Amino acid sequence: MKRITTAIFFCLFIINGWAQTLQYAHVTDIHIGSSASVEDMERTVQDINSISTIDFVILSGDITEFGSDEELTLAKEIFDQLNKPWYIVPGNHDSKWSESGNNSFVRIFGKESFAFEKNGYLFIGTASGPNMRMAPGLVPHEQLVFLDSALANMEDPDQPIIFVNHYPLDESLSNWYKVIDKLKTRNIQATLLGHGHRNKLFNFEGIPGIMGRSNLRAKNEVGGYNLATIKQDTLYYAERTPGQKTHPVWCKVALKNHHFAQDKTNWARPDYSINDRFTQVQKTWEVQDSSDVGTGIASNNKIAVYGNSNGQIIALDRTSGKALWKFQTAGKVYSTPAITKNRVVCASTDNSIYCLNLKNGKLIWSFITDKSIVASPEIDGNDVFIGSSEGIFRSINLKTGKLNWQFADVNNFVETRPLIYNGLVYFGSWGNAFYALNQQTGKLVWKREKYTNRMLSPAAVWPVAANGKVFIVAPDRHMTALDATTGDEIWDSGKYTCRESIGISEDGKLVYIKNMNEGNVDAFYTNTKEQKLAWECPADLGYEIAPSPITEANGYLFVPTTNGIVCAIDKNTHQVAWKYKISNALINHILPVSDRQLLVSVLDGKIVCLQY
Repeated sequence: MKRITTAIFFCLFIINGWAQTLQYAHVTDIHIGSSASVEDMERTVQDINSISTIDFVILSGDITEFGSDEELTLAKEIFDQLNKPWYIVPGNHDSKWSESGNNSFVRIFGKESFAFEKNGYLFIGTASGPNMRMAPGLVPHEQLVFLDSALANMEDPDQPIIFVNHYPLDESLSNWYKVIDKLKTRNIQATLLGHGHRNKLFNFEGIPGIMGRSNLRAKNEVGGYNLATIKQDTLYYAERTPGQKTHPVWCKVALKNHHFAQDKTNWARPDYSINDRFTQVQKTWEVQDSSDVGTGIASNNKIAVYGNSNGQIIALDRTSGKALWKFQTAGKVYSTPAITKNRVVCASTDNSIYCLNLKNGKLIWSFITDKSIVASPEIDGNDVFIGSSEGIFRSINLKTGKLNWQFADVNNFVETRPLIYNGLVYFGSWGNAFYALNQQTGKLVWKREKYTNRMLSPAAVWPVAANGKVFIVAPDRHMTALDATTGDEIWDSGKYTCRESIGISEDGKLVYIKNMNEGNVDAFYTNTKEQKLAWECPADLGYEIAPSPITEANGYLFVPTTNGIVCAIDKNTHQVAWKYKISNALINHILPVSDRQLLVSVLDGKIVCLQY
């Protein structure tokens, strides 16, 4: 009996990974594409290869600066020089600015998630989003499904788990609570992360969280990473300066079963009580898509159309929300559809632009390009106008699908929906530029290049125009008015801090922005030669970065937010009329339709009809 007991104890000893030391390198926020990033990462690879005790490498996101194919390919070439296994997840820089619509990361690295065992520990990593939108992180639906599967198929439900994600498991991740609740069904012992570029220890509802420093050198001569060691029941973190030394342990975490099933703490969760305060707005129907939704909605003839990250273009009955048809593409869809009469046009990251029959979803024509398309089309008369990730902007005949013209000198990729105004086509790109093309010929009329950093490009904004002016807002936090004919700057103001969300009144007299620091909504006159405030609404939006456009109908402004709230402002009183919280994720688009209804799409896959 004594021998059997000893044998059982020894097996448990091995299973829990305590028989030998486990060591891994935690490398994060590499930002290939930024200054000195390649040199810093190559030095780190050489250093890791020289340390025989390292078992594997964790790469926890922001692998690239801009998510471009070139940057991702270069990163893969560098990682392939590692003489140890490595496991990778994307971060927000890899997904928010992805010219491929988050397809190239999977194509180049094989997948966006991982699950593997080492010395009795199960390591699980997921992508974090946000996909193609400026917003808090959002673990995509398919990643939640992956996490569910990994947890459900564990041979031993009590096996210790270490979870990896780029974001902290807090409110900087819109659905942090869903991830935590899933992890707490098992023996979660720690979570590893990046994003903050510094070494820091967190507590996520009882789960220890370890943030690693960026691999970038910043103001130092050499970058760095962390050496993590699991010895017996403790995880030790020590910063490593490649080629020089390992610094003293800065973080020590006890690895143990927290028995979260027995925890009766009422942790904070998203609050929907605001819906009880405003009874004048009601939800008439809601559809929960099986995938994330990163597009707006188009509607005509009582049919509403949107796209999802499963590659589908979907039509709903506008009265009931019932699905009418689905058209499957071969790539994720981030393009907001455009509708005219009985035709709907939408692009996919499978490199194609599709024209479908609005009534039945049947393909009328497709136009194939050489790269993914994350931009949205605009239809004017018999022509479709749309940009792509090739650095090309096109006009296509709506009836035939044949090319009218193309402008092939766009810097970087196009994400926006273009503006058609007074015979010109206006759009920005993620290459520091804003363009005006002749609508009939595609010839460049003027180009504005003011931004020194591509992250400040006016690329996500849907431009608006009135009184001979084009209005844009950009991540430089300025509101700009340009002469529509010449491109000359009329004014460029940072007085009212804003980002990429803009809107215009139905009569063209006012242009609207969200004052992102103050949480207000501001209205400006469109007929003045300087930025002149017409009125301001204290909307109490908080720090608001949602790039989605502001819309107006029936005397109300409808303002999208990053936290799933639709805010309605009375245009006459300049006060908040009501608010309605649909979700805890980014509002993509608010589309006013007839009968005082709104169609709203949300990044986490909700499509909702509100009656006000």
